[in-house]
Amino acid sequence: MSIHIFARAYCVASHCLLAAALLAPTAAVAQTDYFNTDRGRPLQTQDALAIERYALELQAAPLRWSRAAGPHVVWAVEPELAYGILPRTQLEIGLPFYFTDGFDAGSRGGIGAVHLSVMHVLNVETLGFPAMALEAGVAIPAGRFGASDLYTTLGAIATRTMAVGRVHVNAEFTQGNGIAATDRRWEESRSAGLEELSRWKAGVAVDRALPLRSMLLGAELVASRSMRDGADVDWNTAAGVRWQLAPQWAVDGGIGRSFGDSREWSLTVGAAWSFGLIHLIPLNR
Repeated sequence: MSIHIFARAYCVASHCLLAAALLAPTAAVAQTDYFNTDRGRPLQTQDALAIERYALELQAAPLRWSRAAGPHVVWAVEPELAYGILPRTQLEIGLPFYFTDGFDAGSRGGIGAVHLSVMHVLNVETLGFPAMALEAGVAIPAGRFGASDLYTTLGAIATRTMAVGRVHVNAEFTQGNGIAATDRRWEESRSAGLEELSRWKAGVAVDRALPLRSMLLGAELVASRSMRDGADVDWNTAAGVRWQLAPQWAVDGGIGRSFGDSREWSLTVGAAWSFGLIHLIPLNR
């Protein structure tokens, strides 16, 4: 599949989503969705907040474009659905699609591993203690861009409100077999999916809300080590913005830069639709 064809198709889809957002009913369901950050929207570092119980959030069009120091270009789209399954607990599932260019085999497209995760918020933030959350996830082998093994990830999240804004600290560790540096997949388009895996990752982010504009500005610094055996620590910095278009719709965008060997630049843009199912739950629940 041609990267140019995909780019044009995505632009059409984005305009359709924007039109739907502007025409959507203005029921007060998620007027502060911009304030609840998710991984990859647009930063990797997220906050210790879960969506409300019985709420659903569809990340309809999260697009990421990246280009390393060489000719390799990767487009990734990962629609995700999150559900507030319990109080302060959300379940999330996502399926990434990759489109690559600049590799020896030419342009390629396909799906990666299925991502399934659950996050539970331990406590709300108080004057003397930050909000804390635990997260567990699994990457299930699926398409050609996914790893051949199953990987499980455990993580911890903390959020603290300070004078400069909210400060978030994330840390996670992935259990599973490392991938040999001599594995030929690193030189193929399939490496796009493998690069999403990390043995460990730690990040800190600061964001500041502009409530009158329903907007959130943020920046982060993230360190990670790839599942590739012998890989060095990779440092990445990014900045982004989230904006509430309508009570149920929020959009986001960001730019990132890696300071590792890849010297990768990345751009992200996405939209999310939040709605509740409380009216579908029997009153005698």
